Amino acid sequence: MSNTPRLTALDALHRSLGATMTDFAGWDMPLRYASERDEHNAVRTRAGLFDLSHMGEITVTGPEAAALLDYALVGNIGSVATGRARYTMVCREDGGILDDLIVYRLGDTEYMVVANAGNAQIVLDAITERAEGFDAVVRDDRDAYALIAVQGPESPGILKSVTDADLDGLKYYAGLPGTVAGVPALIARTGYTGEDGFELFVEPRYAESLWRALTAAGESAGLVPCGLSCRDTLRLEAGMPLYGHELTTALTPFDAGLGRVVKFEKTANDGRFVGRDALTAAAERAENAPPRKLVGLIAAGRRVPRAGMSVVVDGQVIGEVTSGAPSPTLGKPIAIAYVDAAHAAPGTAGVGVDIRGTHESYDVVALPFYKRQK
Repeated sequence: MSNTPRLTALDALHRSLGATMTDFAGWDMPLRYASERDEHNAVRTRAGLFDLSHMGEITVTGPEAAALLDYALVGNIGSVATGRARYTMVCREDGGILDDLIVYRLGDTEYMVVANAGNAQIVLDAITERAEGFDAVVRDDRDAYALIAVQGPESPGILKSVTDADLDGLKYYAGLPGTVAGVPALIARTGYTGEDGFELFVEPRYAESLWRALTAAGESAGLVPCGLSCRDTLRLEAGMPLYGHELTTALTPFDAGLGRVVKFEKTANDGRFVGRDALTAAAERAENAPPRKLVGLIAAGRRVPRAGMSVVVDGQVIGEVTSGAPSPTLGKPIAIAYVDAAHAAPGTAGVGVDIRGTHESYDVVALPFYKRQK
């Protein structure tokens, strides 16, 4: 297997813009173009443009596509209306999370599953293996799409200027086929920033012309190109989980505080789905003896907590940081952490993070740290 990073269709364009590139899940991706703080603030106040072509698209088609996805994933995919999307997860038989996903229903018997870049092959293999016995076809479409996102409060106006699609009628977690700047696209009102925004799935050959058209359309609104670094601080402020940090195979959705994505009431396949028994037990554990809970931590000082650092109370370890960064919006360091339920209530005082032997003081807060005004 080659160690050479994969390149998106926009690679040359990123380099011409002076992007700092980084290896991410086997892809060469823009980390930042100039100041990651400026990019972050642009998305919060104006708009940002992202290349997300590293994400993994898997198409599932056929008469039993819905039944297959209801069996393979924990969500009730059969109940998703055409043109809508759903956040869900794929779990192992023991309930451990293999990945979190968005599933778009493109037609009566056609779905697109979007997996995280680092897990795309794992998800493809899992769905393919679970497809045995179903009248459905699982197709690897990772090379069929480039994915460009425009995110931020100015994004609807920017996109409206280059499409005839009815964006006003496009709800959050919905997608419709349309034309953007002359390019055929699936226009989805989804994102990973905590802001209003759109993700545009297009053929790779159209990616550069679409990027340039959006850049021109957004110039007067303050649109800037954005890298993965600010995408991480934006999702962290919005309390959105990142696979490998808040979500792992060692955790069930109930451990992660996301038990709501597991739909025991679905009736397809007589209610059977991969991991059901283990997840039933995990739901009972979470109800009767809550595991560690996912909380927000806001620093009293300036030192930044990082993933893997211990959360302590009176010298005793009571949890672990999963993500941490300086928050441009709040102006102080923040973190997401799993902590023992006894110390998880918002307002809990006396909580520290062990940063190289020094216990820095933090306040426990409810997630998310930031919620946009609708």
